[in-house]
Amino acid sequence: MRFSQFAGILSCTTAAFVSIAPIQVEAATFKVISGVTSIDRDHEDILSSIGLNLTGTNNTVAPIPSNYLVGFNIDPATNFTFSDEGGFTPLSGTIEHTGTVTFNKQITVGDFSIGFAPGRTVTGASGFVLRDTFSLNTILFDLSITKPVAFDGQNLTIPDVKLLISPEFASILQNSDLTGLFAGTARIDAQVAAVPEPDSVLAILAAGAALLATRFYTRKIKCT
Repeated sequence: MRFSQFAGILSCTTAAFVSIAPIQVEAATFKVISGVTSIDRDHEDILSSIGLNLTGTNNTVAPIPSNYLVGFNIDPATNFTFSDEGGFTPLSGTIEHTGTVTFNKQITVGDFSIGFAPGRTVTGASGFVLRDTFSLNTILFDLSITKPVAFDGQNLTIPDVKLLISPEFASILQNSDLTGLFAGTARIDAQVAAVPEPDSVLAILAAGAALLATRFYTRKIKCT
């Protein structure tokens, strides 16, 4: 097949693809890439009331806002994705963090992972949990998200996340009555990036191929 024929077929195919592609606004997918999860000072006071006194931190960062207690960097290993359908619809993955805290100079937890865990039974919880991956490797808190999420296409803010003591943590503390106890407030401030949809990638590749074919065809005409 002559190149001119190939270019013509490819151009027609691309035009046909564009013409039949639905023109509509669809929900987009985004991935968390960086940011900070911060813990309010009420967390320290509440844990102190049950005998857990904060005695040290390591590899933590400044919290957002500055009057919070401590911040944990969102790690690049994060693979949490969500859709902007309905404002904010979680899809999959976890938000990973770096940094640890120590209580009573004995128990160190941290490198927290936030993700969805189906089948949770704690009253008022959202299904999201905060897991310690540093030492105990267990869920410490069920999360309750009560306020609207703020999202502008590049920045995601989840304010006023309530930390509820998990059944697993209550068992470690040897007091099942602590299950579901409000244990403080957290806030997630994340930067996100759009995840290209498969159809969008196909359209870009098709358009690019058509452009290359046109350029090569034009050069051939000039040379003949």
